[in-house]
Amino acid sequence: MKKLFAIMMSMLLAGTMAFPQPKDKAVFKEYEPGFYQKFILRDISQVKEKQNPPKVHKRFVMDQSGMDLPNDPDLYKQQWHFPPISQGNTGTCWCFSTTSMYESEVYRLTGQKIKISEMFTVYWEYVEKARRFVEKRGNSLFAEGSESNAVGRIYKKYGAVPEEVYDGLIGGRKFYDHGDMFAEMDKYLKSVKAANAWNEEEVVKTIRAIMDHYMGRPPESFTWKGKTYTPKEFLSDVLKINPDDYVDILSYEQQPFWQQVEYEVPDNWWHSKEYYNVPLEVFMKALNEAVKKGYTVAIGGDVSEPGFSRETNVALIPDWDIPSAYINDDARQFRFSNHTTTDDHGMHLVGWLEKDGQMWYLIKDSSSGSRNVGKDDKKFGYYFFSTDYVKLKMMDFAVHKDAVKDILKKFKK
Repeated sequence: MKKLFAIMMSMLLAGTMAFPQPKDKAVFKEYEPGFYQKFILRDISQVKEKQNPPKVHKRFVMDQSGMDLPNDPDLYKQQWHFPPISQGNTGTCWCFSTTSMYESEVYRLTGQKIKISEMFTVYWEYVEKARRFVEKRGNSLFAEGSESNAVGRIYKKYGAVPEEVYDGLIGGRKFYDHGDMFAEMDKYLKSVKAANAWNEEEVVKTIRAIMDHYMGRPPESFTWKGKTYTPKEFLSDVLKINPDDYVDILSYEQQPFWQQVEYEVPDNWWHSKEYYNVPLEVFMKALNEAVKKGYTVAIGGDVSEPGFSRETNVALIPDWDIPSAYINDDARQFRFSNHTTTDDHGMHLVGWLEKDGQMWYLIKDSSSGSRNVGKDDKKFGYYFFSTDYVKLKMMDFAVHKDAVKDILKKFKK
């Protein structure tokens, strides 16, 4: 038996060597949902949804159907501006709106059409927020928001660059997304506070390393149209922008009129007291005169009202909210004090229209809400604000000082 077994094994091995077997291969393959996910889980979820249908959220809003609304940009007398662009998933409306205003100013002052980088400003604004966070031992807001005058403040310290030199988009992204980046920076700063590790140089270095990963490092110098510039040189020599030439006009009653005051909102995280506070009547007159003279303004306020439609892109104040004749300083302050008016959003006012004796304003916007109409619609990226909406809900605007020089003369030095 042993001899027979040995013979059979030798024959088997010989056959194997004579006829080699093909080797199996292995690959990395992306997981694809199968029958379980497509049918079984889907059937279960459909039954559960029938038993517990998802709650449909409804908002109480103004019905603007059938109204004669001036929501066509072609109706408006416009100043030059780049087409609306998206801020993506970021809280950077303050920068997009004000940068857009500066681009219009560059054109007004020099005739040049230069797209300026928003993310260069955002990068350095985060650095300054982190620096102050250390200085105040954590008692300073570190968030995505800021105010219009932050752009000029960053320009003065760091300069500006064209978007083609630094756009802050890496990895083939088409839209900005700062969710993960901000979460990482916020977590790090909280750990700094918990450990009482107030080393400013180390904190700024780490914050920059995080942003470098998500946005790329901004240039210290660059070549543009055959010439090398630092960001500060580009600001002064090419853009011809002097940040000191721009002022912020504010209107609320909780601070004295005709004084420079602090705008008391969280996004004014460095507590700037450079806002020129004026009564509402003066605020509106200054705004109207500025836009009719050919200036554009960066404007900020509340965009969460029932008369703010993301179907028509028109912002109105319904009479069942407050009749037009009753919109005054008190009505404005009442809403700010009870937080129904908040510092929601910054936009760029680029045009105006007089219709039936009322001013209307063409608003260039960077948020997603203005894009619900579809890319082929003329309204895409724009809003249309009525006079009443601006009077009641827009709190401040930034503009070149020459546009409001009569007002500025009334302020005490």
